[in-house]
Amino acid sequence: MSNFAYFLFFMQRNGIIKMVKVVSGMESVYIHIPFCKSICSYCDFCKVLHHGPWVTQYLNALLLEVNDRYNGEPIKTLYIGGGTPSSLQMKDLKYLFDILKKLDLRELEEFTFECNLNDLDERLLQFLFTNGVNRLSIGIESFQEEKLAFMERRHTFSDALQVMDLARKIGFTNISLDLLYGIPGETLKDLKKDLDLFLKLQPDHISTYSLIVEDHTKVGNAGIIPIPEELDASMYEYIVSKLESKGFIHYEVSNFAKEGKISKHNMQYWNNEEYYGFGLSSHGYIQGIRYQNTKSLTSYIKGKWLLKEEVLSKEDKMYNEIMLGFRKLEGICLKDFFDKYEVNLQEVYDLKGVLRQEEILYADGHLFINPRYIYVMNEILIKIL
Repeated sequence: MSNFAYFLFFMQRNGIIKMVKVVSGMESVYIHIPFCKSICSYCDFCKVLHHGPWVTQYLNALLLEVNDRYNGEPIKTLYIGGGTPSSLQMKDLKYLFDILKKLDLRELEEFTFECNLNDLDERLLQFLFTNGVNRLSIGIESFQEEKLAFMERRHTFSDALQVMDLARKIGFTNISLDLLYGIPGETLKDLKKDLDLFLKLQPDHISTYSLIVEDHTKVGNAGIIPIPEELDASMYEYIVSKLESKGFIHYEVSNFAKEGKISKHNMQYWNNEEYYGFGLSSHGYIQGIRYQNTKSLTSYIKGKWLLKEEVLSKEDKMYNEIMLGFRKLEGICLKDFFDKYEVNLQEVYDLKGVLRQEEILYADGHLFINPRYIYVMNEILIKIL
């Protein structure tokens, strides 16, 4: 699951996706590649099984959308997510990277490409590195056989070790791994084994996600019951403690990075800044307008990209700033909030109760959720909003 995808889930879950017409002043681009070689049992994101003719038609439409919407701004962060971008055949990858030449990437700082572990070989890794990708996001999720069977995935720790070694030799110095936990039947001991193996791979960044049973997935259709919340909380607390003890910075609720490896692209979302979203189901935020592209592959290929858009009021923007900003462990900078909205945050929202209870803390010009309560942050946000 991509960091962008998790962002979309969080926004949708809280009912605040309101969507866009593309204009200017952008520094970030997200491009969605919906194709997968197989569908994971738990996945609720926009995806279709890989089919060659569809891929060609899709990339043709993507080129038209980029030409139509992009306004020539210098781009500093680029994220190719999915789906499974690494599922594309080499000829399609070359086409995709030709499309990227439409963007002004002379000031590009971070270029993330999402990969499935089983797709990565020397040829693909060398192609990505040669063409400017400087950050890999690899969806490993787990090494436990029972968990992998549940997810309908197949790989081993040995596979991951070989890929990581190869990627490092080629020159990649920024590799993020996804860890999924909270699978029915999983114990805290199982999670500890998984996390130990993840750490042996020496990643630069780890994104962690607790399983959420969604409708219209294989897991949801099977009536799977989520693990008890107490166990979920214990797993989360263990992950935070373990990763921090190994030198990872816990910078966002679900994300951990080594020094200097915080995702610049994802921070664009958490800071409630604007960005382009291209491709099927993509979301974007431009000049106060949020938009969502269609989830219909047929409509997208026909050039009917836009599903919905909405102009946000000042109140909407501040609301989103709270919802997203408090996901960061550093919280919200009061000066930045005032510079954006010309009003003090404390004048808009009543924080007396949460400050008195020390659920929200203040330090160095920032308001942030007390790390002791980060697991129940949604309850705190409800009090504020």
